[in-house]
Amino acid sequence: MVTTTSGDTATVMNPHGSSASARLLLATCHSVLRPVLRTVPINRRTIPIGAAAIEGLSKLRPQPRGVDREQVTLDNFGLEVLRPSGAARSLRHGAVLYMHGGGFAVCGLNTHRPVAASLARRTGLPVVNVDYRQLPTADIAGSIEDCVTAYRWLLRHGADPKHIVFAGDSAGGYLAFATALRAIELGLPSPGGLVGLSPLLDLDYLARGEHANATRDPYLTVAALAAVVRIGAEVDGNLDPLLSPINGALAELPPVLLIAAEDELFRHDCEEMTERLTAAGVPNSMQLWRGQVHAFMSIAPNLPESRSALARVSRFVRTRVEEIPRARTA
Repeated sequence: MVTTTSGDTATVMNPHGSSASARLLLATCHSVLRPVLRTVPINRRTIPIGAAAIEGLSKLRPQPRGVDREQVTLDNFGLEVLRPSGAARSLRHGAVLYMHGGGFAVCGLNTHRPVAASLARRTGLPVVNVDYRQLPTADIAGSIEDCVTAYRWLLRHGADPKHIVFAGDSAGGYLAFATALRAIELGLPSPGGLVGLSPLLDLDYLARGEHANATRDPYLTVAALAAVVRIGAEVDGNLDPLLSPINGALAELPPVLLIAAEDELFRHDCEEMTERLTAAGVPNSMQLWRGQVHAFMSIAPNLPESRSALARVSRFVRTRVEEIPRARTA
């Protein structure tokens, strides 16, 4: 156990060192991603360029095996349903609603299909991967709207809300919580559980200045977060505090699992959220992974540490979804 800066406790995973592949990823983030994010401006002109580059790189990745894909087109966006190959399980047996990360601006179904597929294989459940609208064509509120629409789609297709778990990494972690809060506000049922993987939960970039990880993170920067928030959330330089999930009405949320890298910027968000969830009476747990980078489990799902973290996510999902036979953990 370790005491966090907020005074809560979190389980430290991997305390005795990381794998060689994880160390390579850490070094790459330090030497490549960190300089890029500190030199390339983030604005409405550069976002589409970055998104195209990342999408192109994602197509070089082998497609995940062991899953069947179903493409769904909605009014303003799309989604895909990933099921373990040969599985006949319908949505009414349970599902994971997955929101990908990427700073509300980059990444999509192709970049995050490997992590979504891993969760589908491990849980034996359909995983609905949401291709929500992003910056600069839609603001963060528009992204939330699309994710709520995806949740409504799940409910219309027979999914029991108690058997649905929202999950997401980084900005997708934000959307998992923001979508749950917005759904409850609209009178929709709460999902059965929430999972945040290195989640952004507080849009107030000024709140991070005193946290040690503001300078320790291997590649994320407060400046990059500030640029995204200014484009996607601020109005005339003002940020509505209620856009940040940590400031929401948390008492009606379901049980929560938070996983983050020990030295990442968004550890601050997880610490603050665990403190507020506990005060609101919401069951929650937080795991900090030593020697890892922000969103390691979605960047490289096949890392030994990523596989272990996703196995823990899958166990959490299975505890939240009733009467599901144990799935294989390949």
